[in-house]
Amino acid sequence: MRIGRIAGIEVTLDWSLLIIFILISFTLAAGVLPTWHPEWSQPIILITAVTAALLFLASVLLHELSHAVVGRRLSISVPRITLFVFGGMAHMEGEPRSWKDELGMAIAGPITSLALGFGFLYLAGALAGPIEADPEKPMDLLSSLGPVATVFFWLGPINIVLGLFNLVPGFPLDGGRVLRAVLWGLSGDLLRATRWAAAAGQAFGLLLIASGFAMVFGLTVPVFGSGPLGGLWLALIGWFLSNAAAMSYRRLATEQGLGRISVSRVMQRDPATVAPETSVQAIIDDHLLGHGQRAFPVVKGNDRLQGLVCLADIRKLEPSKRSETPVSAIMTPVDELQVAAPSESASAVMKRLGERGINQMPVLKDGRLVGLISRENLLTWLSLQQGSAHEAKLSARS
Repeated sequence: MRIGRIAGIEVTLDWSLLIIFILISFTLAAGVLPTWHPEWSQPIILITAVTAALLFLASVLLHELSHAVVGRRLSISVPRITLFVFGGMAHMEGEPRSWKDELGMAIAGPITSLALGFGFLYLAGALAGPIEADPEKPMDLLSSLGPVATVFFWLGPINIVLGLFNLVPGFPLDGGRVLRAVLWGLSGDLLRATRWAAAAGQAFGLLLIASGFAMVFGLTVPVFGSGPLGGLWLALIGWFLSNAAAMSYRRLATEQGLGRISVSRVMQRDPATVAPETSVQAIIDDHLLGHGQRAFPVVKGNDRLQGLVCLADIRKLEPSKRSETPVSAIMTPVDELQVAAPSESASAVMKRLGERGINQMPVLKDGRLVGLISRENLLTWLSLQQGSAHEAKLSARS
């Protein structure tokens, strides 16, 4: 869900964010706030819990905005921020140009969270005023706070923990990006630095998974405590971090493997095409059976693209209707398609294919179809490049 723009950066919310919002609100309303303030009425507790949850999500947004703003000042394009169940993500277009840019952008988020944490604690103290605290009765101090001070007092430590957690040196956490920046600066090799930082991220993720399962089985883990719910949540976070680290390295390796080659180098030239009036059954008989192509541009006249029909589109149509149904009835129209240009970089197309969850794109030049680019084309190129590199290494050793 798109909620608007802040400082020129698009902010979107993933539906999974609802999970963390409900979880925080429920934890505060059912456990924390009744313990701190047993005298409060249920409406006050509920309003305070929801307000705290919303302000926490706003804190996460500020954390990600700091990455984006600093990145833009360092000439790193960050067009969009997405908040989801595990926090937030600033979507960068490409990698930083230098290790110094990476370091500056990475450290901005934890600094923002730590500043917010200490700022909230200061505001809580200012609102509470002078209080005589009895070390033997700490709950008396909490019960003396009003609703606003209580929210700030809860947000302070939470943001501090968020800042410190993100400083863990495991990619793709901010601390992992700091580690990658340092390794990049020392080695001069971004891919190697990413591999090392991603390995640290995977190791940290596996540690969280192991700790989470230990909590599920009743063991007490330092800092995290014990309990099945907290353990499952911790294991889920660890799984996410481990997979994100591996995917981040694979993405960069893919981009570097593709290098600066253009779409025209790897696309399928002269792909089989069909006319809009062609029946679906004719495509099956004349093209699908016995051929490797699984997506067919629909063209009319002078190679003017009308749409694209895929195997998935054909499967949705009842077999009894295939002979009488024209391709134009089931194709994806051209104005709804992602298309590529022959001069576009192959790595950019690979990224778009992944973001859109599609397998191929028509390639157009001046509105005319000149080819078809697919994941298979790109992976074949990568496989050939990796094979050549391996042979070169073997030759050098011999």
